[in-house]
Amino acid sequence: MKKGYFVTISTPLLLVAVAVLFFLVLGGKKLSSSSEASSAGGAQALAESGVVFVNIDSLVRGYDMYFDLQKEFEAAAKKKDGDFTAKMRKFESDARDFQEKVEKGLVTRSQAQQLQEGLAARQQEMQQLQQQLQMELAEEEGVMLRQIQSNIQEYIKVYNAEKSYSLILSTSGSTVVLYGNPALNITDEVLKGLNESYVKARKK
Repeated sequence: MKKGYFVTISTPLLLVAVAVLFFLVLGGKKLSSSSEASSAGGAQALAESGVVFVNIDSLVRGYDMYFDLQKEFEAAAKKKDGDFTAKMRKFESDARDFQEKVEKGLVTRSQAQQLQEGLAARQQEMQQLQQQLQMELAEEEGVMLRQIQSNIQEYIKVYNAEKSYSLILSTSGSTVVLYGNPALNITDEVLKGLNESYVKARKK
């Protein structure tokens, strides 16, 4: 994300609950090199048993809605930053003008004190404005993330109404799935349907 704004999204999973479910499905057996050698049939059987996984990071990076909302967010952030920068430059210009007048003796002590107090108040206002803008951007980013997450979750429900998987695990940077056979990875399939659904919704 430009200007230091970086958006990530993750689906929270209860570590203990998922671990228990995962090992119950595997019958408590550890994955080994020998089991991997015969993983084709095992993966198919496991998928048929109702356990698959989705890579959330890959899903979001390929989701058209993410890019659309990202552009809107960056445009809003750029506008806010531009407005703030213009006000800051005006403040800095007034401060330099004040300094020059004092150095050249063009103002009385009383006038200098009033101008200095005014600049101090404006400096405090600028600091408060900067904090407000940061809070607004953080809130807007949070709303964007929740919109994306909500859409993904809703589509997963629609997708699984046909597939009827018992468990769809999520992998991400903080994944609790330490290993997943590629045959169980349904990310591409979900992403394709997710984008098709989004395109249809945009046309309405």
